[in-house]
Amino acid sequence: MVADTMVKTRWVYAFGGGGADGDASMKNLLGGKGANLAEMSALGLPVPPGFTITTECCTHYYARGSTYPAELKDQVAAGLARVEELTGKTFGDPANPLLVSVRSGARASMPGMMDTVLNLGLNDQTVEGLARLSGDRRFAFDSYRRFIQMYSNVVLGLDHHMFEEILDEHKDRLDIHVDTGLSADDWEAVVAAYKDAVAAEIRKPFPQDAHDQLWGAIGAVFASWMNDRAKFYRRMHDIPESWGTAVNVQSMVFGNMGDTSATGVAFTRNPSTGENRLYGEFLINAQGEDVVAGIRTPQALTKAAREEMGDRQPSMEEALPEVFVQFKAVVEKLETHYRDMQDIEFTVEQGRLYMLQTRNGKRTAKAALKVAVDLASEGLITQGEAVMRVEPASLDQLLHPTIDPASPRDVVAVGLPASPGAATGKVVFTAEEAERLGGAGEAVILVREETSPEDIRGMDAARGVVTARGGMTSHAAVVARGMGRPCVSGAGEIHIDGKAQEFHARGKTIRAGEVVTIDGSTGEVLIGAVKMIEPELSGDFATLMGWADAVRRLKVRANAETAIDAKTARQFGAEGIGLCRTEHMFFDPDRIAAVREMILADDEAGRRAALAKILPMQRQDFVELFGIMEGLPVTIRLLDPPLHEFLPHTEEDVAAVAAATGLDAAKLLRRAQELHEVNPMLGHRGCRLGVSYPEIYEMQVRAIIEAACEIVAQGKPAPIPEIMHPLVAKGEEMKFLRELTDRTAKAVVAEKGCAIDYKVGTMIELPRAAIRAGDLAENAEFFSFGTNDLTQTTFGISRDDSGRFLNAYIEKGIFEKDPFVSLDQDGVGDLVRLAAERGRAVRPDVKLGICGEHGGDPASIQFCETVGLDYVSCSAYRVPIARLAAAQAAIGEREKDR
Repeated sequence: MVADTMVKTRWVYAFGGGGADGDASMKNLLGGKGANLAEMSALGLPVPPGFTITTECCTHYYARGSTYPAELKDQVAAGLARVEELTGKTFGDPANPLLVSVRSGARASMPGMMDTVLNLGLNDQTVEGLARLSGDRRFAFDSYRRFIQMYSNVVLGLDHHMFEEILDEHKDRLDIHVDTGLSADDWEAVVAAYKDAVAAEIRKPFPQDAHDQLWGAIGAVFASWMNDRAKFYRRMHDIPESWGTAVNVQSMVFGNMGDTSATGVAFTRNPSTGENRLYGEFLINAQGEDVVAGIRTPQALTKAAREEMGDRQPSMEEALPEVFVQFKAVVEKLETHYRDMQDIEFTVEQGRLYMLQTRNGKRTAKAALKVAVDLASEGLITQGEAVMRVEPASLDQLLHPTIDPASPRDVVAVGLPASPGAATGKVVFTAEEAERLGGAGEAVILVREETSPEDIRGMDAARGVVTARGGMTSHAAVVARGMGRPCVSGAGEIHIDGKAQEFHARGKTIRAGEVVTIDGSTGEVLIGAVKMIEPELSGDFATLMGWADAVRRLKVRANAETAIDAKTARQFGAEGIGLCRTEHMFFDPDRIAAVREMILADDEAGRRAALAKILPMQRQDFVELFGIMEGLPVTIRLLDPPLHEFLPHTEEDVAAVAAATGLDAAKLLRRAQELHEVNPMLGHRGCRLGVSYPEIYEMQVRAIIEAACEIVAQGKPAPIPEIMHPLVAKGEEMKFLRELTDRTAKAVVAEKGCAIDYKVGTMIELPRAAIRAGDLAENAEFFSFGTNDLTQTTFGISRDDSGRFLNAYIEKGIFEKDPFVSLDQDGVGDLVRLAAERGRAVRPDVKLGICGEHGGDPASIQFCETVGLDYVSCSAYRVPIARLAAAQAAIGEREKDR
């Protein structure tokens, strides 16, 4: 009990000096950055000492009105004292100052979303001490100006552009184009100008007390957990707000101490392709933010990479050969230790290497597949672990077109291939414009000098991103890869004129609204729209999906009612059709007139006459689907929407339809008005049509069975039709519909002289159907959970109108996720569990599936595995996602049982 109390009140964990209080397993408490700093320290790697303030402290901070635990101040002081002891420096000492960085570190990587402060501890006295100790006054004041800008922006809330304008004006006066050209005196003048600007803005001097600076930065990092871009990123990546962020305070090492100093970012494998070779960038005489913020275009790590890029600047391998050999050994050790591709930040201070961060690297879907398959082939991980390493939703990146290599390319600019894939859209120059047009359904390409974390919404809304500055590990590149957006970065030949809303490159001018295509795999920006081609799903994709299929239990079907959808579904590995919406077939231009004739009929005889015209077309629909599916099950939902949806509603539309079909315009309008419903979702639709007008369902059942007989007569694999009646609520309805189906099927079989194995079932989309599932199971051989409608009817929320208020519910923490995107497992999920239990109690072999949009959502698929459903069904393009998610769910359930 005493030990538990001590753990709960411990807020600070130290690392460095060859040891650490924590390790990599403590990611939830120490955040990813803190846990890995501890792990690297314990491995004996060169990590600057520091300490981590836990994520639990962040939770405490927000739960108690932005206040810290009583013990925190003393624990931070003790952590700081240990760093002082290890470094031989003293925090705030003018003669021998210790400087620290203050960084965020959530358990899930959120690159650039939260705040960082470097060089903390500098003031008017300590900067002089740093200058004397380093023997480099220029370096000291360069560090001080960086600190003033970062601290003023992050802690004091001042606009960073103010400082950039001051610096640009200073460089213009001196006719200097790069920061490294400024002297010590120049930087001292810039520092003075920065301090004057701060004092003018906040009406007091820039903070000089090092301890006040530290607590200001700690508070700012905690506060940044709730900034707009962090909240948006969390929603996009399903990161719970309750996790909080840790704060890492670490002694500074300096990559800006001259030509034997450097800073960089590296991946142990290529994060775009997965190729097993060191990949990354560095800058000599710079600090880390210079690389990731895209302020300077960095240099390659290896000589081979430099030569491939045609870069004349020396690589790290050439400029710092001894350090590079040490660095290469360290990164190889880290990948072997973590058994995954690592994303590493490092600094070289006057020829000495320091490791500042390692984490599992973000990667494209293509790279994730290759890395997982390669690591399994290399024996570092098992095939099951490889399956678990790939995020199912990320496969979406692989399932869409890329540029046809045979297409002509009108290249206007070339940059770095920062995130693969291709996209076409209208040029926009601001994140706000991208968000506005993207929200209106326009395809846009966001073109910027460089992106910053504030641009996250615009990047999400855009089809692709182009930046004029920055490297392969800049903010734009990292975030675009995580989103699956193609990105071209560092396209230096692009010159943006923000006021004129245009960019210039290669003598051409591209204005806002003009169409360009970007190729994130080659780094090219092309004028106009370019032809795309479908991807080939082979190689690593096929290997991993084979491993996934070997372990999953859930079958995966597709929602499809057209030949194109069905063929695509088969190509992506669908094991049948889980939802064929027959109403989509009724809207076909060749048959809509007959459908309307049926609706306008005054009696059953008239309806049957119109339905007889539809029957052969409906039969051919099913012949085509059965042929494509080659003996796999096909679940066909009989007509579901209300009849008024098939009629025109305005006088203009009525007149046009009447002229085209010869139908009576007045009768059309009158019938549309008669069928109008106040709430059609809960009106005369679904099986209620089959009860009111049984001849409609009889025609559809006849078409299904006749099509099945035709397939058998052609000598093709016998189809397995599953005839589904929608919106059933009562056992009596199911009994009536089962008898109608069997009677019609029996008549067709007698006429055709063929034997067809078919099933009859229902879609569970009403709470009553779930509660009384035992009644339905007396006559239903399968249940397909229509979770779109089941979610609507359970919550009493219209999916079509919920967009107006659901975001407010999510932002206020009432909903964690949109329940129409990811299944509400507590409420709607309970109804699914109940229906499964009660249905099986009456009919133990009842087949259970899900066919709403949730069938392609990995979290919902995990639930389906837990409940023991037999299959999920989703859109054709999400079939691979569902296959992988089903495999991961099966592995997860087996691990629970161990």
